[in-house]
Amino acid sequence: MFRFILSILIAILYLIITLPVLFVLWIMHKKHPGRAEKITSAMIRWIFGVLTSAAGTKVTVIGQEKIPKDTPVLYIGNHRSIYDIIISYQYLPGITGYVAKDTLGRIPLFSLWAKYVTCLFFNRSDPKSGLSMIRDAVAHIRGGKSVFIFPEGTRNKQEEDLPLLPFHEGSLRIASMAHVPIVPVAQNNTVNIWEAHFPRVHAAHTVIEFCDPINPEDIPKEERKHLGVKASGIMTDAIGRNRDLLR
Repeated sequence: MFRFILSILIAILYLIITLPVLFVLWIMHKKHPGRAEKITSAMIRWIFGVLTSAAGTKVTVIGQEKIPKDTPVLYIGNHRSIYDIIISYQYLPGITGYVAKDTLGRIPLFSLWAKYVTCLFFNRSDPKSGLSMIRDAVAHIRGGKSVFIFPEGTRNKQEEDLPLLPFHEGSLRIASMAHVPIVPVAQNNTVNIWEAHFPRVHAAHTVIEFCDPINPEDIPKEERKHLGVKASGIMTDAIGRNRDLLR
């Protein structure tokens, strides 16, 4: 329980202490949005690192060098825990916005930080909201920012990391429409940090692997409708392979 209380206190104190910074960023964002986004991203990356340490989490990172540096990308990840975001964000170059359910966008102060790193919130039960999110994601990518999405559509609550839930093929269309690579991100064992022991936070070892990018342009047009199946297979292989690193 100590790690849970410590993590909550750190998050709350950080949100309160940085209120003046949010005001400065709000002013800066009007004249220099790019600079404001970089500062915000660096600050979030730092506090996520602190929260990871507070949880006693050991992270093994694989394949970070595979992330393209000359173009924004569409990251796709398996989803087991809130720590999927906390951990993965620390290793992403450039500005990256996450796609998340709209209820997270209603959290006071957190929603302001999310705004400055171009996170996209949508109502999962509203098809129109989903289509709007896809258009916004394409626009963000065309503007030079990467987007991270969880194509399973919801958190996988099974006992094990595998099998993955079916991917929503429509979410991967973002990459085809924006003409950017897809980077599959496979994470092992994040659920054992918190959700598997709720409300306790446990020290755990996790693995995050950035797999080889998938370029939709290199895939025959008739096969692009099944990019989710291809990506799911790649991530399943990585998750299965990296189980041995947790021992």
